[in-house]
Amino acid sequence: MGIYEELEWRGLIKDVSDPSLREKINNGGMTFYIGTDPTGDSLHIGHFSSFLISKRLADAGHHPILLVGGGTGLIGDPKPDSERPMITYEQVNHNFKCLKEQAQRLFGFEVVNNYDWLKDISFIDFLRDYGKFFNINYMLQKDIISRRLDEGITYTEFSYMIMQAMDFWYLNKHKNVELQVAGQDQWGNITAGIELIRRKEGKEAYGFTMPLLTKSDGTKFGKTNGKAIWLDINKTSAYEMYQFFINSEDSKVIDYLKFLTFLSREEIEELEKKNQEAPHLREAHQALAKEVITFIHGEAAYEEAVKISKALFSGDIKGLSAKEIEMGFGDLPSIELEGQMPLVDALISAGLAKSKRESREFISNGAVSINGDKCQDLELVLNKEIAIEGKFIVIRRGKKLYALIKC
Repeated sequence: MGIYEELEWRGLIKDVSDPSLREKINNGGMTFYIGTDPTGDSLHIGHFSSFLISKRLADAGHHPILLVGGGTGLIGDPKPDSERPMITYEQVNHNFKCLKEQAQRLFGFEVVNNYDWLKDISFIDFLRDYGKFFNINYMLQKDIISRRLDEGITYTEFSYMIMQAMDFWYLNKHKNVELQVAGQDQWGNITAGIELIRRKEGKEAYGFTMPLLTKSDGTKFGKTNGKAIWLDINKTSAYEMYQFFINSEDSKVIDYLKFLTFLSREEIEELEKKNQEAPHLREAHQALAKEVITFIHGEAAYEEAVKISKALFSGDIKGLSAKEIEMGFGDLPSIELEGQMPLVDALISAGLAKSKRESREFISNGAVSINGDKCQDLELVLNKEIAIEGKFIVIRRGKKLYALIKC
């Protein structure tokens, strides 16, 4: 099986500009690029699923270039339903630096910034040297434009297609880039670049798109409770990422393994069989979490995430550090402790009991634990001295109800 056939099996090829691309990709030796605009200061798991294609193709003998669009990021790719808010030059530049460092750390490939070749083009040169190659009727037929015609689209957004086509042309001319790879929503921009190269240089260029990774309901993959899963560990901890993958839908976990890991076909098919026969063991989910987190953050971060997860599941949190407590309980109900507070009152303040009578019943019945130890002391007063590293006190009621006291 060649690399093209492997990409097909993984579900990573949707649209292809030319049938001859199968042989070219299998033969290796192409220089290609994949890009993103620096709309934030970190990549998220959706970017990761796309950018992994660069390593797959590099391992097959191709040369990748990663583009972070400091120029196009100042304009904004048209959204399906509204115009993107513009961000400042300073913010775009900051985001570019962050994404460049992140991409180079993860993949080790060359990163370029299209601001370098777009910034000095005058408006007259833009119209004469590039605009004349684009027929308005041709542009209106592109999905990325047509889907906005009813709502309205500004000339700025309308021009984005030309700017991305200019990127492909520039990289083709100056870095011998023959191939652009992107998500399926970029198909119109890719073909515009292919056409520009053909018209300006008389050369053939190629492109293919990947399906967007989605949940079973069709929504974008990579968000939980409305929050993106960031690759920056300071934005999304390894534990949060672990929980995201462990709780992935059973019906989609095999697709995620194909998209997001380098496990072989045989390994994934074996995990698929286990997922069908014993889904409660979540072996496919465990493999997914391990492969992705280890690739992004390293094995130590993955092991820490597993440690926190096991401790929270069992209730035995005595071995966790304050940092690990913060990661594991970051989204739990919490209260601030200034000085001291009776445990009976703390249960009420934390939402674990409705009244002092109920608090005393829970404590007397052995249903309450403090920092992993069962507590039946009705007179216990919480203070900084009993907090983990002087920072946190974890109250557990029953098997699953937790609250965090911040000192």
